[in-house]
Amino acid sequence: MSKSELPEEETQEKYLVPGLERGLRLLCEFSRQDKTLSAPELARRLDVPRSTVFRLLATLERMGFVERTDGGRDYRLGMSVLRLGFEYLASLELTEIGRPLLERLRDDIGYSCNLVVRDGRSIVYVAKSVTQTAFASHVNVGTRLPAHATVLGRVLLEDLSLPELRVLYPEEHLEVFSSNTPKTVVELFDMVQKDKERGYVLQEGFFETSISTIAAPVRDHSGNVVAAMGATIPSPHIETSQLDDIVRRVRETAGELSRLLDHAPEKSGAKVVNMWRE
Repeated sequence: MSKSELPEEETQEKYLVPGLERGLRLLCEFSRQDKTLSAPELARRLDVPRSTVFRLLATLERMGFVERTDGGRDYRLGMSVLRLGFEYLASLELTEIGRPLLERLRDDIGYSCNLVVRDGRSIVYVAKSVTQTAFASHVNVGTRLPAHATVLGRVLLEDLSLPELRVLYPEEHLEVFSSNTPKTVVELFDMVQKDKERGYVLQEGFFETSISTIAAPVRDHSGNVVAAMGATIPSPHIETSQLDDIVRRVRETAGELSRLLDHAPEKSGAKVVNMWRE
């Protein structure tokens, strides 16, 4: 029997790479129901030695396909899974759905609006809608900025516990970009918890002294923050009479995008809090 006459399954089996297959099977074990899994549990599910699973996890973690959670004991999918099909996944779930909302929000408030996701310690701009003004932003789709030092980044860190933040930022002192940048993980955690309780962030000159930002979280079906929606105001101040309306519109638009991602929002009676002097 010639090679061309071999059964298709037998031909395919010859070219399989066992290590790659195991790695992909490991990634497929994560789901909506099993967002985090331990190495022993993965070894049991895959029916392979724990030492093999630890090697697979170490490789996938280094490449960003998985990341540690719960103090380092469990694992969850990392941002590299999203990047594998970024043009499709990000565009369909965030950019494609979010762009019309960004454009409407921009028209309603008269300021440029952005949508960002977090990749490790950085935020990544995945969509933006700009106004036709003299203000020229250096931020484009794909731009990366430090999460801990930006208003949008603070929104994206809301779901992390203090131990998880310590894993993400193991250094004693955080890199400072302005006088507003938190200098330690504890300071960052306290700041983010206040943001979470408030339901949005409103602050001037946090990353750049001449720019003010209003941001709100976008959540998925599980309630996790998957993106941050923000409005960029090219001024260190906004008229007090405008604040309530802009904050409301940003929060409502972020909430609308969340609902399109199957999130069931909780009722909230949070009031607008002026943070310009905090």
